[in-house]
Amino acid sequence: MILVTGTVTAKPDTVDEMLRVSSDHVHRSRTEPGCISHHVSIDADDPLTLHFIERWQDEAALKAHFAVKESRVFWKTLQDLAANAGGMSVYEAEKIRL
Repeated sequence: MILVTGTVTAKPDTVDEMLRVSSDHVHRSRTEPGCISHHVSIDADDPLTLHFIERWQDEAALKAHFAVKESRVFWKTLQDLAANAGGMSVYEAEKIRL
């Protein structure tokens, strides 16, 4: 499984639009092949910061997601609205039993 985490910080006047486009992106992404889960949430300590958590079946599914035109448009829109573009990290993950 591939795990993607990310953060981005909005400007006070762009947070509503950033949350709207993020929610649209999340819901669209959930329909893509190989998407296990895709979420966006507002930081409890900083309501201008959004956190993204995504789980993908494999690297091929994530690469296909990145190749979707709407994904590229979303990322560009998010960067245009952001006060701080934040970042994204991608991990190869394996479920463990404790």
